[in-house]
Amino acid sequence: MKKIPFLKMSGSGNDFILIDNRSQIVDKTRLKEFIYKVCRRAVSVGADGLILIEDPDEEDARRGLAHFKWHYYNADGGEAEMCGNGSRCAARFAYLKGIAPRKMAFRTLAGIIQAELTDERRVKVQLGDPKDLRLNFPLDIDGETWKVHFINTGVPHVVYFLDDVEGVDVVSLGRKTRYHKEFQPAGTNANFAEVLNRNALKLRTYERGVENETLACGTGSVAAAIIASELGWTVSPVDVHVRSGEILKIYFEKTGDRISKVFMEGDVRIIYEGEMWEEAWE
Repeated sequence: MKKIPFLKMSGSGNDFILIDNRSQIVDKTRLKEFIYKVCRRAVSVGADGLILIEDPDEEDARRGLAHFKWHYYNADGGEAEMCGNGSRCAARFAYLKGIAPRKMAFRTLAGIIQAELTDERRVKVQLGDPKDLRLNFPLDIDGETWKVHFINTGVPHVVYFLDDVEGVDVVSLGRKTRYHKEFQPAGTNANFAEVLNRNALKLRTYERGVENETLACGTGSVAAAIIASELGWTVSPVDVHVRSGEILKIYFEKTGDRISKVFMEGDVRIIYEGEMWEEAWE
């Protein structure tokens, strides 16, 4: 019976299955089905997503650009360009497995990510510069017009700002936003933010690919922090209080119209290490 070693990890409430796939232990001929099945909760390992760690491409290795590359997949089996909390888990995984040093770089579909373990359980990653910023535009949903904001922080995010995020139906409004014609064909993540003070936000997120509210979203936290700053409500660094109760610290700089040097820092936990039997993906 085939068994696949893995680590279950959590980045501030987002949980992931991480596999060292440098030896191509995962059969990619039915990869989407495999990921969907092992990410199911209660009947398999269960996770918000799955990460495969692989050897860097030859050119990246030759030029010293990346210690490894990753492939990140949402729980529905679809590959995504980037995942902020997943990238922090990948960095700690690579360090623990001897794949990369404490300061590292790795290749994603969103580009090269720089990461550093700032202590044994805390990881700081530098994300790419955000793009496609749109502020204060109307979005019609079920006959009601909402004022929303959009930014791509590696993946697309819509952000609503509310007086009280506890009162919003994240799943219902989030799903309608995620599938709204305005954001097709790729769709979008939907975030609901509440400004606490000049350096803090509260955030709830409906994640594309998970198709539900999650306990945290790294790229969504970055999106909310940057947009709040653009609106004049916060300044860097911003502590983002996510649904899990943990805090993600977001740093960024603005020069003219350009936002750069975007970093995200927070805790990464190892939940357990194990081997998946074939029954996990039957």
